[in-house]
Amino acid sequence: MAEVATWSYGLAAVSYLLFGLYVFVAWRGALPGGVLLAAVLLSCLWAFASAVNAWQPGGTSLVLSAVLDVLRGAAWFAFMIVLSLPLWGRRLRWPALLAAGVLLFQFVAIVLEGIFDGGGLALQPVLVAWLAHAIVGLMLVEQLYRGIPVSSRWGIKPLCLALAAGYIFELYLFADAFLFSRIDPDVWAVRGLAHALLIPLIALSGTRSPSWTLRMSMSREMVFHSTALAGAGAYLLVIAGAAYYVRFFGGDWGRALQMTLLFAGLVLLGALLFSGALRARLRVLISKHLFSYRYDYRNEWLRFTQALSAADKGLDLGQSVIKALSDLVESPGGVLWLRDQYGSCAMHSRLNHPPMTAVEPLESPFCRFLDERGWVINLEEYRLRPGHYEGLKLPPWLSAFGDAWLVIPLKTSDSLIGFVVLSSPRAPFEIDWEVLDLLKTAQRQAAGYLDRMLAAEALLEARKFDSFNRMSAFVVHDLKNLVAQLSLMLRNAERHRDNPEFQQDMLETVAHVESRMRGLMTQLQEKRSIDPARPVDLVPLLKSVCEGKRGQLPAIEVRFEVDTETEVNAHPQRLERIIGHVVQNALDATDEDGKVAVTLGEAEGKTLSIVVQDTGCGMSADFLRERLSRPFQTTKTSGMGIGVFETRQYLNEIGGQLHFDSEVGKGTCVTITLQRVRRAQ
Repeated sequence: MAEVATWSYGLAAVSYLLFGLYVFVAWRGALPGGVLLAAVLLSCLWAFASAVNAWQPGGTSLVLSAVLDVLRGAAWFAFMIVLSLPLWGRRLRWPALLAAGVLLFQFVAIVLEGIFDGGGLALQPVLVAWLAHAIVGLMLVEQLYRGIPVSSRWGIKPLCLALAAGYIFELYLFADAFLFSRIDPDVWAVRGLAHALLIPLIALSGTRSPSWTLRMSMSREMVFHSTALAGAGAYLLVIAGAAYYVRFFGGDWGRALQMTLLFAGLVLLGALLFSGALRARLRVLISKHLFSYRYDYRNEWLRFTQALSAADKGLDLGQSVIKALSDLVESPGGVLWLRDQYGSCAMHSRLNHPPMTAVEPLESPFCRFLDERGWVINLEEYRLRPGHYEGLKLPPWLSAFGDAWLVIPLKTSDSLIGFVVLSSPRAPFEIDWEVLDLLKTAQRQAAGYLDRMLAAEALLEARKFDSFNRMSAFVVHDLKNLVAQLSLMLRNAERHRDNPEFQQDMLETVAHVESRMRGLMTQLQEKRSIDPARPVDLVPLLKSVCEGKRGQLPAIEVRFEVDTETEVNAHPQRLERIIGHVVQNALDATDEDGKVAVTLGEAEGKTLSIVVQDTGCGMSADFLRERLSRPFQTTKTSGMGIGVFETRQYLNEIGGQLHFDSEVGKGTCVTITLQRVRRAQ
């Protein structure tokens, strides 16, 4: 058992060291906290010396561990006396003197029984001294616990339980040794581990006792996992003991039955550990009996916020809201209803629940009750005491909701945006004021997230409509120009209808307009450009634009000052359309005896320029600066004011530029600059 003893005392030394560091950081200078720190550090030294003695037995290490054992016992005696002094006052004098006498007896027993000669600690005087130490320790624990008022024992109870358990272990160890004149090596080997297991209870009392002036806190997760681990260990010990009994008395088939029983026990343990209902019951038990408040609010809020801000594991925001709320009350899931654009609450998300088609109007009595009161409705309580929810009328679909338990309204500062119906909990769960306050606060935060989600969805939908409307405006603008061409053709038809050339030109114009209108309708339906970007030769494109305006006055002069590499990367039809807008604006602003010229030239670098110049009415500097590039701003009585806006937007899209130079009464010069496409040599 030497190896077991080494690990046992070594683990105890590490545990006491970590606990001592924690107490040192939390200590704020009060006497009880200082005595506790001394007791923990002496216990650490004792466990370390005992581990060394178990690893390499010797007279010096044995004496050192025995002396440190007495000193750590004295420190724990002093800690209990300090805690009991305000309760008992002078009446504590005799128990304190008795404790001091026992400690002195232990030191004398170590010296007189010849421990320096290798006599060991199993001699009768030494065993009697340690046995007396355990008895006096139990007496001091009893004095401490009995002196505290019943209403205040909640804080000190874990400490008394831990110290009493430790002294009972010591009493058993040394009583057995006194009867049989030897120390049981198995019990001695696990002595360090037994004392290390008492640390969580001591720490729990520290968190509950502000009079110690220790800023200590023990998370519920630590208590939960420690309790679950201890329960699993106890369960495995029972299974192992049963298996050992079966093997010992089972004859030839005992080993086989032992393995079967052990395997079945492990499988059952796994099923219990992964059981949500068991975990829920354990959390409720721990919260009810070990903590004054049911929740660790810091951890609950961090977990709740993380669940809302990072919807993951395949859950959308609605499902994350359901899970975050249900985890607060040990519910497996539920259903979320959110308001829609039709003034009703419809099912938006569900978690561990079948889909439902129920729709609840926002103006219904049920939704008005949730909006006005803001109460969390406990349906179990409502069925037992409906008078508590005066004015509440459940809708038929909720009455048919089989496992409905809680209805949690989701309210922003303005109005109700929906509600969550949670399913029955995995374990019996009491709804008290603390749970209701937490749920009300949590639903406010959840409602804020969901409200922003609804606002974002509405904004996205509005942007889609805005994009569609903007494209529709461009299309209508193009249709206006096409209608203008047809109107001009009809005006000239009275004079030239018998002219074969006019008839041929009319047919070509109608075919062109029909093709353009069909393309515009396709673009409007598909919400995209009807032709992909590709190299476009500007020479034939400008000729086509000017040819389409040949029936209008004044006649357009076209000049080409560059002959080679006149291609740019653009959408052919869109580029033709915006250049046509600029040319048409020049024609509309110029009298019939005026002048409109279109020039294709070479600008600086790898760019081409299209200059459209007219001698029309021109524009003021204020209009150029403040209104020209804004949509729905125009100087024409029949204009829509989006041609220049579309032109500038598209040129920016393909890397081009648009520049205006105009003066009232003298005309306008529009320069379009485009990136030239260089062909590989």
